[in-house]
Amino acid sequence: MSKKDRLKKFEDLVIDLIKNSPDHTLTREQIISVLRLESNNEIKRLDKALGRLAHQNQINRKDNYVSLGNSRKARNNGSSRESDVVVGKLDISARGTGYVITDSLDQDVMISARDIGTALNDDIVRVKITGTRKRKGQPSGKILEIVERGKDFYVGTLQKVSKENYIIEADPKSVNTNFFVLPENLNTASDGDKVIFELIQWVHPKALPEARIRSVLGKSGTNDANVLSILAENDMIAEFPAEVEEYANQIPVNIPDAEIARRRDMRNENVFTIDPADAKDFDDALSIKVLDNGNFYLGVHIADVTHYLTPKSVLDEEAHHRGTSVYLVDRVIPMLPEVLSNGVCSLRPNEDKLTYSCFMEIAPNGKLVDYSVEETIIHSKQRFTYEEAQEVIEGKSHKFSKEVKTAEKLARTLLDRRFREGAIDFDTPEPRFVLDNDGTPLKVIVKERIFAHRLIEECMLMANKTVAMHVEEMRKSSGKKRSKDLYPFFYRIHDKPDTEKLAGIAEQVKPIGIKFDVEKNISPKKINDLLGKVENTSLEYIVNGLMLRAMAKAEYSPDNIGHFGLGFAHYSHFTSPIRRYPDVIVHRLLKGYNSGTKVYTHSQLKKDGEHCSERERVAVEAERDSVKLKQVEFLSKKTGEVFNGIISGVMERGIFVTLNDIYCEGMIRMSDLKTDYFVYNDKRHALVGRKSGKQYQLGDEIKVRVKSTDLQKRQIDFALA
Repeated sequence: MSKKDRLKKFEDLVIDLIKNSPDHTLTREQIISVLRLESNNEIKRLDKALGRLAHQNQINRKDNYVSLGNSRKARNNGSSRESDVVVGKLDISARGTGYVITDSLDQDVMISARDIGTALNDDIVRVKITGTRKRKGQPSGKILEIVERGKDFYVGTLQKVSKENYIIEADPKSVNTNFFVLPENLNTASDGDKVIFELIQWVHPKALPEARIRSVLGKSGTNDANVLSILAENDMIAEFPAEVEEYANQIPVNIPDAEIARRRDMRNENVFTIDPADAKDFDDALSIKVLDNGNFYLGVHIADVTHYLTPKSVLDEEAHHRGTSVYLVDRVIPMLPEVLSNGVCSLRPNEDKLTYSCFMEIAPNGKLVDYSVEETIIHSKQRFTYEEAQEVIEGKSHKFSKEVKTAEKLARTLLDRRFREGAIDFDTPEPRFVLDNDGTPLKVIVKERIFAHRLIEECMLMANKTVAMHVEEMRKSSGKKRSKDLYPFFYRIHDKPDTEKLAGIAEQVKPIGIKFDVEKNISPKKINDLLGKVENTSLEYIVNGLMLRAMAKAEYSPDNIGHFGLGFAHYSHFTSPIRRYPDVIVHRLLKGYNSGTKVYTHSQLKKDGEHCSERERVAVEAERDSVKLKQVEFLSKKTGEVFNGIISGVMERGIFVTLNDIYCEGMIRMSDLKTDYFVYNDKRHALVGRKSGKQYQLGDEIKVRVKSTDLQKRQIDFALA
C-alpha cells in the first residue's frame, strides 16, 4: 500500500470516528486517545489528515473541535422506512453475533458482528431489517442507533500493558468487549484488580471503548472479587449509598407507648420463630392453639417493615430499586440496611417487635373458617433453628412442644389438602458448601429437606393465600361494579406451562420408557403423575429440573390469573417484607384499605410488578451463578479425578452430566468422545456412534473424569473415564 493510500485510509477512519460520535463532534485529544496514538509521527499524521479533510470541506475545525462538514447528510445516512425499523434489547452471544429481542416481531433479529457497531450487551437499539436468513427464515438487520445503554456499570480485570496504558479485560458475562483506561481514571486501582467500571465513550467499533473505574472489588481470583463480580454482572452492588445508611441509622429503636396502645398486644402469648441456623433477618413468627370447638387458631406474625419504611424516602427508593435480598453462597446482600434487616425489624427473641399479623381459624380438615389481619406487637419467647424444631417434631421434650406439635399437625393437614386440590410437588436438590475462612469450598453437601421446613412453608402459604382472599371479600362486600379499580391488589401469579415445552419433555422421556401425554389445558395432576413415575429413581431430579424449566415464571401483577403451581385462585406475598419489596407493597395496600385510603393505582402496581419480577429474576440468576462458581472452584481441585454421574442433557455439541451426590453439572464435548464418530439422533434425544451403535441418552449412568474448569466462564468440562 502506497503512502498516499495509507493516508487516505487513515482519513476514512477519522471521518468514521466523527460520524459515530455524539453530535458528530470530537476534540483532537479524543481522536488521539481513541486511536491510541502514542508517537510524535502518528500524531503528525493525524494533524496532516485533519488538515487535508478540512481543506476538502469534509470536516469543520474550530478551536480544538472537529465536526463533519455536512452533518445533516451524515445524520440522514441511516434513515430508512419506519416499517423496516424495530426497537429492542440486544443480546450478544459468546461468538459475537447479536440478537435483538423485540415485541414487534415473532423472532429475534440477528445482527452480524460487523453490524453491531458500538452497541453493548443489554443496550436498547434501533435496528433496520435488511433481510431474512434463508435456512431459518429469521430476520437479519443492522443497528442504526443506540437508544439507551443497558447497564450503568460493568465488571472486569485491570491489566497494565505498558507504562501509561491500561486495559480492562471484561468478564464475558458482563460485557462483550475490552476497554481502555487513562491513568487519571484508574481511581486507585492497580494491575490485576477486579474492578467495577463505567463507559465514558465509544466512538468507533475499530477502537476500544474508554472506561472510568468506579470501585475495586479485590485482586482477581480472590473469593471476594469472584463473588462481588457476580453481583456486578447482574447490575447489583453490595454497599448501600452513604445517605441511605445515614437515614437507616437515625430510625428510632424504642417503640412509643402510643404505638403499643393502638395495636393488638400479643406479648404474653407463646410466639416463636423457626429459621435457618445462620439466619439473622427473622421475617416471621408463629403462635398457635386449639380452640374449644376443635379448630386451630394460627397467628402468622410478620415484621412490620412499613412502619419504618416511609414511602419515597431515600431508604424506600433504595429498597424499591433492589427489589429483593440476594442469598449468595457465602453472604446475604440485603434489601434493607442491616440496622433494619438484622436489627430494628428482625423478630429476635426476647425483644418487643412491631408486627402485622394474619390470624386464621382453620377447621381440622384444613378449611379456613374465619380470619383477621391486624397490626400487633409481639415478644418472641423462642428462636428455633429448623433442626431444633425437627427434634421436637420427632419427640424431644421442650417447653414449646405443645405448640410445635400442634403446628406440625396443622401443616400436615394443609399439605395434604393442597396436593389434593392440585398443587405440584417439585423436589430439586439444593447443594450447600462447607467453606474455609477464605471462602474456598472444602465439601459439597445436599441440603436435607425436613418436615420443619414444610411446617413453616405451609403456615406462610396459608397466610399469603388468606390476605389475597381478604381483598376479594372486600371487593364483594363493596357491591361496586368496578371494585377491582376501587381495591387494586398486588398478586403473586403463575401461568400455565408452555405446551410446546411440555411436548419437548414428553419427547425426551419417551425413549427411556416414560409416557407423558400433553394436552392443551394441562392439569397439575398430569404433571404430578409424571413426577411420581420418576420418584426415587436416577431420573427424579433430571425430570424435576426439565419440568421446572418448562413452567412459566411466577411474577407480580395487579391482574390476577391465579397460581398454577400452588393450585391457588388467589395468592400474594405478605410474609417476607424484610427481604422482598412486593410484600412491602402488599402491607401498604392492606393498611391503606383498613384506614379507607387507596395508596396505589392499578397502573402503578403494573409498573411495580414488572420491576419486582425483573429484580427477582436477576437475584435468582446471581444466586445460581454463586453456586456454579463454588462448584467450579470445588472441582478445579479435583482435575483428573473420576466421578459417577447421570446424563442430564444431550445436544449436538455434547453431553451434560450431573455428578451424583454433589449435583455439579458439566459437559463432555463432542470432540472428547474419541471412541467413535457420534451423531445426534433427535428422535431418541441421544448421541449414537456410527460404527459401534453405542448411544448416550438422558438418564444413563456414566463415569466421567474432570478434564478442566474455567472460573471466569464458570464452566466444567468432563471427559469419559
